[in-house]
This record gives sequence, C-alpha cells and structure tokens, in this order.
Amino acid sequence: MKYIKIILICLTLTINFMFAKPAWADRPNLTRIPQYTEVTQELNDLLTAQSSPEASSYTPADIEKKIVELQLQKYILESARGWSQCLNNTGKTLGIYAHKPQKSTSEQESNLYFLRDGQITEHKWNCDGVYLPTGAKIAAIAPSEKQPQELTEPLVVKIVSGTQLVVTTNPKTGTIEFNVPPAKIVKTGDANLSIPNFSLAEVDAQVPNAPIED
Repeated sequence: MKYIKIILICLTLTINFMFAKPAWADRPNLTRIPQYTEVTQELNDLLTAQSSPEASSYTPADIEKKIVELQLQKYILESARGWSQCLNNTGKTLGIYAHKPQKSTSEQESNLYFLRDGQITEHKWNCDGVYLPTGAKIAAIAPSEKQPQELTEPLVVKIVSGTQLVVTTNPKTGTIEFNVPPAKIVKTGDANLSIPNFSLAEVDAQVPNAPIED
C-alpha cells in the first residue's frame, strides 16, 4: 500500500502541473473549506479503526485501501494549485456538477452542466463531480467492490476540490474510468443535490453548456 500511495501522489502531481493554470498568487486555500475538515475527520476515524478492524464494516484490506485514498484527498486539498477541473475523454457528452467559487468558505450550490468530449472545465470554476446516468457501466469504485457494474439508478461521483479529474472510457470493456478514486458516491435522496434520472442517450443528446477553458 505504501508504494500505491507514492504512485498515486506522483500521478496527481503530474496531472496538476499539466492542467492547473491559475497563478500561484491566485491559489485558493482549500484547507479552509468544509471538505478538508470532513476528509481529515474521516481519515482520523479510519486510522483509529485500523487498530480494531473487527469494529468496522470494512475488512482490514479495505480499511487500508480507504486510508490511502483519504491521504491522497488530503494531499490534494493541501497542495492543489487551483480549483478542480474535469477533463472529458469518454468519447461522449459527460454530465458534470460545478459551481463558481465565492470568497465564502461555506458549502456552495452545485449545478448540473454538460461537457463535450475533449473539453476541460474552466479553471475559475470548481468541478465538483460527475453525473452518471442509469445504464452507465463504471469501474469498481467503492472499497468493497471488485468488479465493474452497470448502474440501475443514476449517481454522482464527487471529488475533493483541487482534483484534476480525467474521465475516460475503457475501449475494451466500455466502462467509465477515473484517474483518481472518488471522494464520495451520492445517490438520489442522499444529499441536497438534484439528480435527474437520465438515460445514456438523453445525456449524449444534451447541448454542452459547461464552463470550459478557451
């Protein structure tokens, strides 16, 4: 797991330097947003659970995997050069949730937009996550999952602020894949987030309207 963490951090650094465009002077302090507090608390809880795994619903291996993912999220929040960006390399239109950050560090409303294939979201906006419609095939993303799955209901894959997310489609399996593990999986009714029940065809037919880099 130690080597997996090193590989993930190196990959994240490389992607951040490739896509992040804001000057260092405009770098947001992401350790002041609620996400940082949540990630830090969850990480501390799992580090405690690691010493008594029998009290957790996860296996020891799943706990260790989740700790590595949370350490990566914490690292992203502490070292990011700018807000999150999402790059669509799926070959189809992609639904994304995004908002334009304000000076306030409180939670801000995120809306659903549609991103054309090959486009990346505007660096002055924060890409909060990806919308996956009913019927989408996705790679295993939860610690307990081992195999890809086809969604029977829509969900949102959320990322921590500062993440440079690349979404691709595996040419052999047709599954949607992410370059970093998701921070959270949100289903209809799980959070204060409007999640429409679109099909794959309905998403692909949407007119792209996401804020993008020129």
